[in-house]
Amino acid sequence: MKILVIKRDKLGDLLLTTPMLAHLRASLPDARIDLLANDYNAWVVADEPTIDRRWIYRRVRNGRSVSLAAAWDVLVQNRALRRERHDRVIVANGSWSPRAVERGLAVGGQRVVAYVPPASLARPPRGLTDPLPEPVVQHEVDRLIGLLAPLGIAPPPEPIAPRYRLPETETAGALEWLRERGLVADRYVVLGLGARRAKKQPSTTQILAWTERIHNDFGLDTVFMWTPGASDNPLYPGDDETAAPVLAAGCPWIHPFRGPLLPALGLIGQARTSIFPDSGLMHFAAASPGGVLGLFADSTVSPSPLQWGPRGPRASFLDAPTSVAELSTETVLGALQARLVHSPRDEVPAR
Repeated sequence: MKILVIKRDKLGDLLLTTPMLAHLRASLPDARIDLLANDYNAWVVADEPTIDRRWIYRRVRNGRSVSLAAAWDVLVQNRALRRERHDRVIVANGSWSPRAVERGLAVGGQRVVAYVPPASLARPPRGLTDPLPEPVVQHEVDRLIGLLAPLGIAPPPEPIAPRYRLPETETAGALEWLRERGLVADRYVVLGLGARRAKKQPSTTQILAWTERIHNDFGLDTVFMWTPGASDNPLYPGDDETAAPVLAAGCPWIHPFRGPLLPALGLIGQARTSIFPDSGLMHFAAASPGGVLGLFADSTVSPSPLQWGPRGPRASFLDAPTSVAELSTETVLGALQARLVHSPRDEVPAR
């Protein structure tokens, strides 16, 4: 059987697809499993052993710009994919996505699986052979695994955590960055920004209070990281303005990191644990040895941790009623305490 999984979303979304890929491979060990991803997110699964081939397409739209050359490349690639004659095409979105379904239908699989809204179940898009009803309350990881039902694959008996294999060069780079600042692995916490919604970001007062207590109570420094750039960046909003007052405080236990994503993942991988608002980095931190405390707020109208919370053996979250600013220092330190006292490297074999 030849199976094509399509994932056209952001980095964290593709990371959350790895449990589905692992379960698919374990259930159908002799199948050929291909993945179609874009030139922004495909590196997340560069070393994913469950995939036989990665198909990477160029994004036609990037911010406000449109590339006609990329559009032509997509048409050429779609023809090549149709020649592959995949038995199953799985549109790997946990909810209805018209654009993703459109791409799934364009590659010409014999059967195409995707979630559709209730109103479309009786009359799904033409060519969508296996429409499934959108789950109501379920984590994104479990929703994606649910897309395997038309292949006769039941959910796994135990949860499967997302996984990411960090290149050794990034681990070495992180260790060198730490040495230059007198830090060592496992003796610091990563605290990051990165939520697109301000209500999910910790305030300057909170960051200073949390990091001071982490330093005084547990003897751990903090690597403070944020998304570079201005908040009005059309491609990806940055957090420079939010980070500025934290840096101005000049706390010696706070070590700023404003750098590229892969080196950031290297530092997350060496940390005792991490704190991140709902973001892609939160999901990567959940897949690291130290795990993560995710920060959510106002989940009645914003993405809920019931669907988007961090998944992993050392992952947890706090969900504030309306804003992360409502969370007290005692609440946050209480949620972190076990991970600050005990090193994850006492529990997880070195990679």
